Amino acid sequence: MSFVVKKSLVTDSLPNEKHEKSNIVCRKNMIKSAEIRKQFLDFFKNKQHEIVPSAPVVPFDDPTLLFTNAGMNQFKSIFLGQETRNYNRAVDTQKCIRVSGKHNDLEDVGFDTYHHTFFEMLGNWSFGDYFKREAIAWAWELLTEVWGIEKDRLYATVFGGDEADGLGADEEAEQLWKEVTDINPANIIRCDKKDNFWEMGETGPCGPCSEIHIDLTPDKSGGNLVNADNPNVIEIWNLVFIQFNRDKKSKLHSLPAKHIDTGMGFERLCAVLNHTNSNYDTDLFTPLLDKIHELSGFEYHRDERGMAHRVIADHIRALAFSIADGAMPSNEGRGYVLRRILRRAARYGRNLKMHDPFFYKLVPILVETMGDAFPELKAKQDFVAMVIKSEEESFNTTLDRGIEIFEKITIDLEKRGAREIPGEDAFKLYDTYGFPLDLTQLMARQKDFTVDEKGFDLAMSEQKERARKAGKWSYSEEFEFGNWTTLSEGSDSDFWGYEKLESESNIRKYNIDGDKIFVSLDRTPFYGESGGQAGDTGQIIGKNFTIEIDDTIRDGGTFVHIGHFVSGNKIDEMKVTATVDAEARKSTARNHTSTHLLHKALRETIGEHVTQAGSLVAPDHLRFDVTHFQKISTSELEEIEARVNEKIREDLPVDTELTTFVKAREMGAMAIFEEKYGENVRMVKIGGFSMELCGGTHLNHTGEAGYFRILSESSAAAGIRRLEAVTGEKADLLLRGEKKRAHRLEELLHCKGDEVFTRVESILSEKNELEKELKQLRIKSAQSGIGGLVDSAQDMNGIKIIATKIKSENADAMKQVGDTLRAKIGSGVGVLGAEINGKVSFICVVTDDLIAGKKLKAGDIIKKVAAIADGSGGGRPHMALAGAKDVSKIDDALKQVPEIVSSFL
Repeated sequence: MSFVVKKSLVTDSLPNEKHEKSNIVCRKNMIKSAEIRKQFLDFFKNKQHEIVPSAPVVPFDDPTLLFTNAGMNQFKSIFLGQETRNYNRAVDTQKCIRVSGKHNDLEDVGFDTYHHTFFEMLGNWSFGDYFKREAIAWAWELLTEVWGIEKDRLYATVFGGDEADGLGADEEAEQLWKEVTDINPANIIRCDKKDNFWEMGETGPCGPCSEIHIDLTPDKSGGNLVNADNPNVIEIWNLVFIQFNRDKKSKLHSLPAKHIDTGMGFERLCAVLNHTNSNYDTDLFTPLLDKIHELSGFEYHRDERGMAHRVIADHIRALAFSIADGAMPSNEGRGYVLRRILRRAARYGRNLKMHDPFFYKLVPILVETMGDAFPELKAKQDFVAMVIKSEEESFNTTLDRGIEIFEKITIDLEKRGAREIPGEDAFKLYDTYGFPLDLTQLMARQKDFTVDEKGFDLAMSEQKERARKAGKWSYSEEFEFGNWTTLSEGSDSDFWGYEKLESESNIRKYNIDGDKIFVSLDRTPFYGESGGQAGDTGQIIGKNFTIEIDDTIRDGGTFVHIGHFVSGNKIDEMKVTATVDAEARKSTARNHTSTHLLHKALRETIGEHVTQAGSLVAPDHLRFDVTHFQKISTSELEEIEARVNEKIREDLPVDTELTTFVKAREMGAMAIFEEKYGENVRMVKIGGFSMELCGGTHLNHTGEAGYFRILSESSAAAGIRRLEAVTGEKADLLLRGEKKRAHRLEELLHCKGDEVFTRVESILSEKNELEKELKQLRIKSAQSGIGGLVDSAQDMNGIKIIATKIKSENADAMKQVGDTLRAKIGSGVGVLGAEINGKVSFICVVTDDLIAGKKLKAGDIIKKVAAIADGSGGGRPHMALAGAKDVSKIDDALKQVPEIVSSFL
């Protein structure tokens, strides 16, 4: 490749063979990435664009996305007409991750030099302001006049039309390229809808686009390679002209306001402006590659030998920015994507002989490189490194063993002439050793194997089915709701339960299945289980029957009331009174409002990275799962509990508001990724302390919760901590029970208050001393009997044989007795057996003369003795230990000792 940028801007030539010793483009005269980024932003700022900060790479305000994957994501609501801003021109550099769905570059990372999991997208935007003329003219100006890219290397593609959509070619854009730029007209190319028509989704704003490609061939002969997926001719900028809206019938309609949406890959641009064909040769990556070289001792090479370096350098960027923006590695959703990325990096680290945690050591280098442009990364540096190190340590315990299992699988397959790893084996690597499927597939490809993906999916489904059956029985999964008896027609399940706990209702349909009755109503005050909140209980009372409602669930949009008859035995009237158990509902509300307080207190105490990962809100307790990488300390739990109770005592008002999703997020309301929100949402606001989107039932004031108490903190899964707590009456009963137990202790110990602790410590200390004394006495007692055993030892050709059962507390005590026996026996073999905690322990000792003269070894003898009692063991020639399962066989094993010793003579 020859010069792409004018020599007035960059004077260094491309790397050649003599540069290969360093394998990196000469860095002295490179244009720094920070300078390129600033030039882009300043260029559009001077054209009255507002510089907008990058949105988080974790789009908590858009539950349809795992990660922000394009610059337009943060402006989506503007294009949909849901939001307006105080500016109509914007410019930004957006953090993006593409590792899932149709935008998934994970598998290409490292194999080439330009695909990445994380990248920056430079973009300029017009919201109903300027359109094609300015977008084309300014793009050309920046590329050719500011950055000095050779004009005859640039190609512009335009939309060539699509008959199915009734659209002709974008002649307007084509003519503007000729009119407002001095591009060679021969370098303007019409392309089809696949390459030059952009759509947000199946419906919504869309329009033709014009892509700018650069020819990197040495002789500028790459015109025929445009859109051919060839690294010698690559797209560097896409100008999207949003001028249509596609409706649900797939018909296009012109938009009243037309928009501009452009995107330019920053890493690719930096490579172009530094006239290298590898993004990894730019200063966005070279500091990371240098650090990997330092940590591993393996030098980076630009060919396939550098693949591990490239993967690791790429993956640290995706992982660090995600964690800094609030995501956490876990086994679900985006958290699992992060875990996959980290484990791929760890696997490639093994290729560089790095077995100890290393990945987290790259975080400071990344912060030095990108922390000024993205201050959130610098602010979370220590936290990001800590999370990554914790994940590495966790995976390292199984990674090496998993690699061994993988190698054994492939060796066995090769012996059979097979080249496909069975799905059940891939699932075992996933389930037991934490290998994501794509990691197994990657390792398989490197050995020219494939993986039975369907078999893996089947094994995964079978495990989920087993887990489901082992868990809570679900009516909606087990009961067929199609066998209904209809009593009245019309819509059902109009929920009145926010305002009322009783309603006069009509039964729409019902089903009686044995002792269970399933009922749906036209209107209901019963809350159907949703969002972690348990379904309501209560009664449905008709003219000649009463149904006790045990649970309420949702089957799609229908609330299904599940219960049993307490009077009557049939339903013969559609008019009923539906009444919720008020006490249970109030207890549930106490716990639900308290989960919101808990969520906020957790974020205040241990970090903004904490988000809800699951919950259960029932009348008698609450369970709350959160993303966090380590155990929450006792002091942190005390602080969290105190904070929640402080807000309860403040008796804050709990207000609900129906609003749009966009407005709720603008106000700062928390949204949960796993939840699916419509355009209109319900927002629960607790004073000025907490604000979340939630459809559940709540208190009117926090003071009604009474008191909040955390019962336990535990691990729910890797990266997920589980808290369980109680409120109200349950918390009061807990306190009363503790008070009662404390009073009983005071009575037993004859002391008051804190004196209890001193007294208990003293008793425990005395107990430990007494146990030590007792242990020594038992050992001495056993040792004192050794003389009698020696006197009664069996003589076998001059060799004393002792085999007897003794009482012993543990293996250490048996060793001490064994040492005494060996010292006193003179010349012989001793085998002792004991039952310890329901299991068998044996010890064998052999004197030195028999080891030397007769070649007897305690380890050989003990193995045969233990096998009789279904056990095994081993040790050194003079002493060996064994364990066994069958206590009833101790005597049999000891009786056979002389015969076993004889077999070795």
